[in-house]
Amino acid sequence: MMDWNTAFTAINASVLPAWALLIFLPRSKVTGAIVHSALYPALLGGVYLAGMVAAFAFGQSSGGVDFTSIEGVRAIFAHPNGVIIGWTHYLVFDLFVGAWIGRDAIRHRVPHLAVIPCLILAFMLGPVGLLLYVLLRFMLRKKLMLQE
Repeated sequence: MMDWNTAFTAINASVLPAWALLIFLPRSKVTGAIVHSALYPALLGGVYLAGMVAAFAFGQSSGGVDFTSIEGVRAIFAHPNGVIIGWTHYLVFDLFVGAWIGRDAIRHRVPHLAVIPCLILAFMLGPVGLLLYVLLRFMLRKKLMLQE
């Protein structure tokens, strides 16, 4: 069985190829097939689901877990499995946002060199990268477009 640190490292490393494709090969068919498909959400969703099953069916969680209080949410992250579940959640959604930024930038002809910092920030700080991209697109298009 894999230890928690190894699992954390493996999950982190699993998204690096997708981010590299978004940054270095944004228009590639490989990027489309891998990053703009359901591949990553499905694979990491499976990891997430396995962690949830382990938490609730096999006791790999702390006591007092719930989603209705800060203490209950803190209890989720008190167990290594909860950290893995939470981190996987972040990785899936940050990559989903990064993939959307990549597609949207191509659709709206936002220069890719200007998009790269947004992608890096989306990878590292999720919502900050999205905010930067929305502001970039606003500055280039001179109108706020929040729809597809």
